[in-house]
Amino acid sequence: MATASIRRLTSQQVSHAIITAAMRVHTELGPGLLESTYTACLKHELSSSGFGSAAQVGLPVVYRGVKLELGYRMDLVVEDLVIVEIKSVDSLSPIHLAQILSYLKLSGKSLGLLINFNVVHLKDGIRRFVNGTGWK
Repeated sequence: MATASIRRLTSQQVSHAIITAAMRVHTELGPGLLESTYTACLKHELSSSGFGSAAQVGLPVVYRGVKLELGYRMDLVVEDLVIVEIKSVDSLSPIHLAQILSYLKLSGKSLGLLINFNVVHLKDGIRRFVNGTGWK
Protein backbone atom coordinates (compact mmCIF):
# COMPACT_ATOMS: atom_id res chain seq x y z
CA MET A 1 0.00 0.00 0.00
CA ALA A 2 2.47 2.57 -1.22
CA THR A 3 -0.11 5.36 -1.21
CA ALA A 4 0.34 5.96 2.53
CA SER A 5 4.06 6.69 2.08
CA ILE A 6 3.41 9.26 -0.66
CA ARG A 7 0.80 11.20 1.27
CA ARG A 8 0.74 11.26 5.04
CA LEU A 9 -2.82 10.23 5.77
CA THR A 10 -4.35 10.09 9.21
CA SER A 11 -6.71 7.38 10.42
CA GLN A 12 -9.42 10.04 10.52
CA GLN A 13 -8.94 10.94 6.83
CA VAL A 14 -8.95 7.28 5.82
CA SER A 15 -12.03 6.61 7.95
CA HIS A 16 -13.87 9.48 6.25
CA ALA A 17 -12.92 8.14 2.81
CA ILE A 18 -14.12 4.64 3.75
CA ILE A 19 -17.48 5.92 4.96
CA THR A 20 -17.92 8.04 1.83
CA ALA A 21 -17.09 5.05 -0.39
CA ALA A 22 -19.40 2.76 1.63
CA MET A 23 -22.24 5.25 1.17
CA ARG A 24 -21.67 5.19 -2.60
CA VAL A 25 -21.72 1.39 -2.63
CA HIS A 26 -24.87 1.23 -0.51
CA THR A 27 -26.63 3.85 -2.65
CA GLU A 28 -25.80 1.86 -5.79
CA LEU A 29 -26.53 -1.66 -4.50
CA GLY A 30 -28.86 -1.26 -1.53
CA PRO A 31 -29.21 -3.86 1.24
CA GLY A 32 -29.60 -7.62 0.90
CA LEU A 33 -26.46 -8.82 -0.88
CA LEU A 34 -23.61 -11.01 0.38
CA GLU A 35 -20.80 -9.55 2.49
CA SER A 36 -18.30 -10.61 -0.19
CA THR A 37 -20.13 -8.42 -2.73
CA TYR A 38 -19.94 -5.36 -0.50
CA THR A 39 -16.28 -6.06 0.30
CA ALA A 40 -15.32 -6.28 -3.38
CA CYS A 41 -17.31 -3.19 -4.32
CA LEU A 42 -15.97 -1.16 -1.40
CA LYS A 43 -12.41 -2.18 -2.28
CA HIS A 44 -13.03 -1.11 -5.89
CA GLU A 45 -14.58 2.20 -4.82
CA LEU A 46 -11.63 2.96 -2.51
CA SER A 47 -9.14 2.08 -5.25
CA SER A 48 -10.98 4.38 -7.69
CA SER A 49 -10.60 7.17 -5.12
CA GLY A 50 -6.85 6.58 -4.78
CA PHE A 51 -6.82 4.62 -1.51
CA GLY A 52 -4.88 1.41 -1.14
CA SER A 53 -6.56 -1.53 0.55
CA ALA A 54 -6.12 -5.24 1.01
CA ALA A 55 -8.95 -7.76 1.36
CA GLN A 56 -9.10 -10.87 3.52
CA VAL A 57 -5.89 -10.00 5.36
CA GLY A 58 -4.60 -12.83 7.54
CA LEU A 59 -4.28 -12.07 11.23
CA PRO A 60 -2.08 -14.36 13.32
CA VAL A 61 -2.32 -14.74 17.08
CA VAL A 62 0.94 -14.47 19.00
CA TYR A 63 0.73 -16.70 22.05
CA ARG A 64 3.70 -16.92 24.41
CA GLY A 65 6.00 -15.68 21.69
CA VAL A 66 4.71 -18.17 19.10
CA LYS A 67 2.97 -16.87 15.99
CA LEU A 68 -0.09 -19.03 15.30
CA GLU A 69 -1.92 -18.84 11.97
CA LEU A 70 -5.46 -19.68 13.03
CA GLY A 71 -7.44 -18.54 10.02
CA TYR A 72 -8.55 -15.11 11.24
CA ARG A 73 -9.17 -12.77 8.29
CA MET A 74 -9.88 -9.05 8.34
CA ASP A 75 -12.31 -8.09 5.56
CA LEU A 76 -10.39 -4.95 4.55
CA VAL A 77 -7.37 -3.04 5.77
CA VAL A 78 -7.22 0.42 4.22
CA GLU A 79 -3.92 2.31 3.84
CA ASP A 80 -2.51 -0.04 6.51
CA LEU A 81 -4.31 2.18 9.05
CA VAL A 82 -7.98 1.22 9.35
CA ILE A 83 -9.63 -2.18 9.70
CA VAL A 84 -13.04 -2.53 8.05
CA GLU A 85 -15.25 -5.43 9.06
CA ILE A 86 -18.24 -5.83 6.74
CA LYS A 87 -21.54 -7.42 7.65
CA SER A 88 -24.86 -7.97 5.92
CA VAL A 89 -27.07 -9.05 8.83
CA ASP A 90 -30.46 -8.12 10.30
CA SER A 91 -28.74 -6.50 13.26
CA LEU A 92 -25.28 -6.35 14.76
CA SER A 93 -24.81 -8.59 17.77
CA PRO A 94 -22.28 -8.46 20.62
CA ILE A 95 -20.12 -11.07 18.85
CA HIS A 96 -19.65 -8.68 15.89
CA LEU A 97 -18.47 -5.96 18.26
CA ALA A 98 -16.13 -8.41 20.00
CA GLN A 99 -14.74 -9.46 16.61
CA ILE A 100 -13.68 -5.96 15.56
CA LEU A 101 -12.28 -5.21 19.02
CA SER A 102 -10.25 -8.43 18.92
CA TYR A 103 -8.94 -7.63 15.45
CA LEU A 104 -7.85 -4.18 16.63
CA LYS A 105 -6.05 -5.69 19.62
CA LEU A 106 -4.36 -8.49 17.65
CA SER A 107 -3.30 -6.23 14.76
CA GLY A 108 -2.15 -3.27 16.83
CA LYS A 109 -4.21 -0.95 14.63
CA SER A 110 -5.95 1.90 16.38
CA LEU A 111 -9.10 2.44 14.30
CA GLY A 112 -11.75 0.05 13.03
CA LEU A 113 -15.08 0.39 11.28
CA LEU A 114 -17.85 -2.18 11.53
CA ILE A 115 -20.24 -1.63 8.63
CA ASN A 116 -23.55 -3.47 8.28
CA PHE A 117 -24.84 -3.00 4.73
CA ASN A 118 -28.18 -4.71 5.47
CA VAL A 119 -29.90 -1.51 6.61
CA VAL A 120 -32.19 1.00 4.89
CA HIS A 121 -29.91 3.97 5.72
CA LEU A 122 -26.22 3.10 5.88
CA LYS A 123 -25.54 5.72 8.58
CA ASP A 124 -27.49 3.40 10.91
CA GLY A 125 -25.15 0.51 10.07
CA ILE A 126 -21.76 2.12 10.79
CA ARG A 127 -19.94 1.72 14.10
CA ARG A 128 -16.49 3.19 14.77
CA PHE A 129 -14.03 1.64 17.25
CA VAL A 130 -10.84 3.10 18.67
CA ASN A 131 -8.16 0.94 20.27
CA GLY A 132 -5.98 2.81 22.75
CA THR A 133 -5.12 6.48 22.60
CA GLY A 134 -2.30 6.66 20.03
CA TRP A 135 -4.43 7.40 16.97
CA LYS A 136 -4.50 10.55 14.86
